Amino acid sequence: MSSKENRENLPADSADETAAIEEKINAAMDRLTEDYPETSPEEENREYADYEDASVPEEEDEEGAYSGEEPDDIEYAEDEPDDMEEEEEPDENEESPPISERSRNKSARPNPVVYVPMDDLDEEMPLSSQKKKKHKGLKITGLLLIMLIVIAGCAYAGVSYYYADRFFEGTWINGINCSGKTAYETEMLLADQIQNYSIEVLARNQEPQTITGSQINYQYLSSGEVLKLLKQQKPYEWIKGFYEKTNYTVSENTSYDKTLLQNQVISLNCAKAENQVEPENAYVAFKDNQFQIVPETEGSKLNIKQAYQILDKAISETQTSVDFNTAPDAYVSAEITQNDPELQSALEACNNYTKASITYTFGDQTVTLDGNTIKDWLQFDEKGQLLLDDASFQQHIADYVAQVAAQYDTVGTEREFHTTSGRVVYVSGSAYGWAIDQSAEVAQLSQEIQSGAQVTRQPAYSQTANSYGVNDLGDTYIEVDLSEQHMYYYQSGSLIFDSDFVSGNMSYSDRQTPSGIYTLYYKKSPDVLRGAQKPDGTYEYEEPVEYWMPFNGGIGFHDAPWRSDFGGDIYLTNGSHGCINLPPENAAVLYSIIQYNVPIVCFY
Repeated sequence: MSSKENRENLPADSADETAAIEEKINAAMDRLTEDYPETSPEEENREYADYEDASVPEEEDEEGAYSGEEPDDIEYAEDEPDDMEEEEEPDENEESPPISERSRNKSARPNPVVYVPMDDLDEEMPLSSQKKKKHKGLKITGLLLIMLIVIAGCAYAGVSYYYADRFFEGTWINGINCSGKTAYETEMLLADQIQNYSIEVLARNQEPQTITGSQINYQYLSSGEVLKLLKQQKPYEWIKGFYEKTNYTVSENTSYDKTLLQNQVISLNCAKAENQVEPENAYVAFKDNQFQIVPETEGSKLNIKQAYQILDKAISETQTSVDFNTAPDAYVSAEITQNDPELQSALEACNNYTKASITYTFGDQTVTLDGNTIKDWLQFDEKGQLLLDDASFQQHIADYVAQVAAQYDTVGTEREFHTTSGRVVYVSGSAYGWAIDQSAEVAQLSQEIQSGAQVTRQPAYSQTANSYGVNDLGDTYIEVDLSEQHMYYYQSGSLIFDSDFVSGNMSYSDRQTPSGIYTLYYKKSPDVLRGAQKPDGTYEYEEPVEYWMPFNGGIGFHDAPWRSDFGGDIYLTNGSHGCINLPPENAAVLYSIIQYNVPIVCFY
């Protein structure tokens, strides 16, 4: 069934509507494809003329033209079906070629006319007609495709235009979803976030406190970075936003009132006076029988200036919390920490005090100074903290040395002496005996204590004796018995010399030979003994001697050749000026054997 028959079978309205659509499509296709005609107008006219000639025979001219009567030999096709399609009427606007032109080349003899059913005609249409229909379908498809492309292009361009001043989908700035937002709208979102800003303050021994943005007039200031990011977008790349997420970070410029911030810092609980606890320095203490460092304590005294600077920096960086505990400068620190070099030195010195052991020897006696005594010289407060007072410590050392000297020095002490004659006398000696050099000993002992030395030694002496003990004379000494006017020289307990002598005149108090224990200064041979010098420059006396051996100022042993008698009671009224006068021959022997440091014991 032909398309025309199909249209005829449709309802009237549908048929008209379909015909109108087809006419519009054909007209559009003709306009679109007018540059590509499949047949020229002349060819179409020719075909139309041929078809018309074959269908409707005309009367022949005088030379055998068709007369209008139907010839006998006309063959009829089979009965035409009732629904045979009517011929399409030619376009009214299309000019038909003149009849004379159509029949100009016709044969004088008419051709037989064959009637063919329209269905068969459709099936047997020339190939050019089928191609025409095929191309017509392709034209429709192409038109539809072009229309879709144009529509899609317009839609894409429209969306690109939309995103010309908006961020693509999937755009996040500073953690805020800015999809489809303009730069201004994004700035408003950032500003809203800033307006809700607050910072939490953590401090020692205090509950957290919060400073809000409104309390310090915290405001957002645009930096222009958001608009710059938007301008960097290429609007035609908007489709990437649906499958690609983009994160940006821009600086959030803000402003706030620093005076209000200072007031907020001062009003914090950690800044109030009742919550301030001073830090404590590290110190050395004696615990568990040893010295050790007790670490410093932090305290909670806030350094207001530093705390403000720390908080100001945190707010300028848009931090949401600040912990003063992690900022050492926020609090007042202890001046002395457990790592302080001076404190470490003090600990070392104190430990040396406990290690030090100095043992003094006094003959067969010893005295030991150790840490148990030394630690008592150190001063501690009620907490056990060592109070470093070097002057006090040095005084303890000096007192100790003086105590030892008082116990073991024999210079100036009274000694019990057993005389050769069998008497027991008590003799004091200011020029003989043991004498500790206390200043030198204090210096040496202080150094040994600080270094933790462990030594055994004698003290530093300024003067020594022959032996230790109460009787430090030993068994080598010179005994001068002023009552008996006789002297004895013992060496290692053996008598090696003795002699009578004449001592100082007892009739004159300034000439009496004093008792005591002495040692030899020096000896000289010969020499001149002189008395006191008079105003005129002369001396009271001048006596030349061969042997001179002084032991007590201007008093000494010497020969006295002017005397003929020695010993007895001569010294009572005719004694010397204080010296021990010896016979010349005995003086010579003594001069040859006397030794330095040998005690000379003079007694009555």
